[in-house]
Amino acid sequence: MFAIVVPIFNESQNLKKLVEEIYISLKTYNKFELILVNDASTDSTIEVIKKIQKSFNLVLLNNNENKGQSYSILKGISKARFDIIVTLDGDGQNNPKDIPTLLEIYLKNKNLSLVGGIRKKRKDSFIKIISSRLANKVRSRILNDQCDDTGCSLKVFNRNIFINLPYFNGIHRFLPALFRGYGYQCHFVFVDHRARVKGVSKYGTFDRLYRGIIDIIKVSKIIKNYKHKNKKI
Repeated sequence: MFAIVVPIFNESQNLKKLVEEIYISLKTYNKFELILVNDASTDSTIEVIKKIQKSFNLVLLNNNENKGQSYSILKGISKARFDIIVTLDGDGQNNPKDIPTLLEIYLKNKNLSLVGGIRKKRKDSFIKIISSRLANKVRSRILNDQCDDTGCSLKVFNRNIFINLPYFNGIHRFLPALFRGYGYQCHFVFVDHRARVKGVSKYGTFDRLYRGIIDIIKVSKIIKNYKHKNKKI
């Protein structure tokens, strides 16, 4: 029993195929819920989702204004009925076929609180790949999260741990660091990464780098404060 949370912003062209792939990939699982969080899309996302709902059982949540990925993920997880959460992007670049692999690892290892994907062969622009690798090295060195690709959205983790983390915009990129910093075990596996077929990326390279540096400092303080507080206790 698990919940799949997918944040969506202007992905009307990719949604139908993505939902179909999710259900095909999880046909051996009897009980799960699919939650799509529409982040105030300005295209025909709502109309497309309502058509999909006629064939597939899914929950649609809507933000009144664009709140970003982190808020949308938090909203979806807060409404989830199950304690195991699966997240992936709504652009179709994460392959739903990898979900069972991550789930089985998570379910078979009771000590694990998070299983994350590592994009083995990224299908992104050269600049995006290089900037991401640089950011990953800097982040990993400072936060010691032992994760080579924290930006991969495909993850399986414990809902209750996530809900109790201090929320901030950008938290979804730092889950391995936060889980490890709070003393929970994580595991990472290579997953498929596909080229974006339709639509455009919603985040700029330099904006992501700048925000990443600020967030690294923020996460470092969160972890230090948590350890200091629990050391006293």
